[in-house]
Amino acid sequence: MRGRIVLPVTTALLLAGTAGCTRSGQVHAPDVQAPPVRLVAYHGCDALLGELRRATLDKVGPYGLAGLDVLGDGVEALAKAPSAGKVPGAPAPAPEHSTTNSHEPDADEPDLVKTDGRRIVAFARGRLRVIDPVSRKVAHTLELPGTTRYDNGELLLSGDRVLVLTRQARAVPFEKPVPGGPAPGRPLPEPTRTTRITLVDLSGKPKVAGTMTSGADYLDARQSGSTVRVVVKSRPRVYFPGGDGEKKATAANREAVWKAPLDAWLPSFEVEGGATYRTPCDQVSRPSSYAGSSMLTVLTLDMAKGLGDPRPVAVTADGSTVYGNGKSLYITGTPPQLFAWPRKKAVEPRTDIYKFDVRGSGRPGYVASGSVKGFLLNQYSMSEHEGNLRLATTTSRNEPGSEASQSSVYVLAQQGARLDQVGRLGGLGKGERIHSVRFIGATGYVVTFRQTDPLYVVDLKDPRRPRTTGELKINGYSAYLHPTADGRLLGVGQDADASGRTSGLQVSLFDVSAEPRRLDAYKLPGANSQAEFEPHAFLYWPKTGLTVVPVTRRDGGPPEALALKVTGTGVTKLGTVRNPGRDYGDGVSRSLVIGDTLWTISGAGAHAVDAATLKGGERLAFG
Repeated sequence: MRGRIVLPVTTALLLAGTAGCTRSGQVHAPDVQAPPVRLVAYHGCDALLGELRRATLDKVGPYGLAGLDVLGDGVEALAKAPSAGKVPGAPAPAPEHSTTNSHEPDADEPDLVKTDGRRIVAFARGRLRVIDPVSRKVAHTLELPGTTRYDNGELLLSGDRVLVLTRQARAVPFEKPVPGGPAPGRPLPEPTRTTRITLVDLSGKPKVAGTMTSGADYLDARQSGSTVRVVVKSRPRVYFPGGDGEKKATAANREAVWKAPLDAWLPSFEVEGGATYRTPCDQVSRPSSYAGSSMLTVLTLDMAKGLGDPRPVAVTADGSTVYGNGKSLYITGTPPQLFAWPRKKAVEPRTDIYKFDVRGSGRPGYVASGSVKGFLLNQYSMSEHEGNLRLATTTSRNEPGSEASQSSVYVLAQQGARLDQVGRLGGLGKGERIHSVRFIGATGYVVTFRQTDPLYVVDLKDPRRPRTTGELKINGYSAYLHPTADGRLLGVGQDADASGRTSGLQVSLFDVSAEPRRLDAYKLPGANSQAEFEPHAFLYWPKTGLTVVPVTRRDGGPPEALALKVTGTGVTKLGTVRNPGRDYGDGVSRSLVIGDTLWTISGAGAHAVDAATLKGGERLAFG
């Protein structure tokens, strides 16, 4: 039996007023809504398995799954039992310190480095390093089980617990055809991706308090208090027997899909030495507009209690971007029709949005879905305000030779199980694409670029009628926008000439209190910054205006951290800091402030200097 609609579906809201143009030519256009998306659940595991098989059959050809990783997901088993460990009482007061540069204050984001002011915890070269800021020494180094120096990892910190999230990949071996495809007792293909979640107790000498592994691929996570929501994605694991000739091979591969068990789609989550968990069938849903063969799963972990049942909730869809604010968690993805091949006609891109209620510490609730036209740049293209979700997208025709594009700001409101469009502002940056977005309260800032940088100020006080209240055109563009203590807006990006050719790093200070204007800019020709595409690499310390961004030179010069002084009227250079190490990968990737000390962190080590003068301090090599 196919899925059934289990949540009420409302009709789309009629937008108040008629379509009209703003002074800059943008339009309020209620008639361009993307197809509606609803929630669909199932009458049990048999219905779910049948739906997943049918969805996968549509993508099977003579060589397996078109456009998908054939050997998708799985579980790597471990053998040691987790320990709940001891969660001590309130720690001694910590000095003033910066935190990870997260999008929302109530939803901490995983990063390479974390601090609570009493210690610095960093993941580098496959090992966990704990630095004592007082003695300025590496107090502890912990080699995590199952990790190598080449693994990527991120951290979340709560009290005396740190959660390490690592992704591992393995080479896909050449597999001979398996006659008959799956059979009872035959193991599923090994995973090509493994997510490893390690909980470490820092109350004394660091020790592993628990490990969980899965063949699902880690996407992102958010933390509120000691509760962590981890988002993973997975694809079906099926052996494809193939055969002589495309017709016979396709038929054999389709038969293999029809014989595959439910475990080929539902990833497992194995606690070291403990139980193995999968998503209950009644906790799996899909968008009504299509049946997906991929799966997004949200896990819930409590760092204070240790690793146990992750209480998974899943959607049969693909996803790429995660945004959370402590109350809601949104995951966005592109429907598979956009990448179908061959295409008989042009397909207009759109982004599907899945909303989860993550209030409290229990299992999240998948509550609503929606869709907008165009592509998102990153999580900063989304923001929830007063119950409404605002998104900024760029739309272009997905066909060869097409250069037509424009950007829009959408406002979606939850109506039952749907995220319905209640407002839209279109026509931003015609012929250009979005390079940065920032929503601050009831105002949005959108930067588009091709030759010059229009910075648009969007008034969202009336969610049904968003409108532009200002526009500034300058050479170059801002790739990351950050509010300052003086109510200004700071932009990190690239300078460019009149033709749009970029020339180097540009940090701009904007006054956006009225018609936007640039107050000052610091330019560094021939340079780029990681902060342009990774906001976690950006540091702004409101107390003093200290701003730090990593810098690399296009001519191959040594990477360093550029320190700037940002005031209400200007941007000036304080100096630079270089870290231990000689390799390109040893450049500064993160910066933080503890008390009066600026710490810069790289894969090779840490460097502590006076935050005001950039003098003195120690260099700590990780080894």
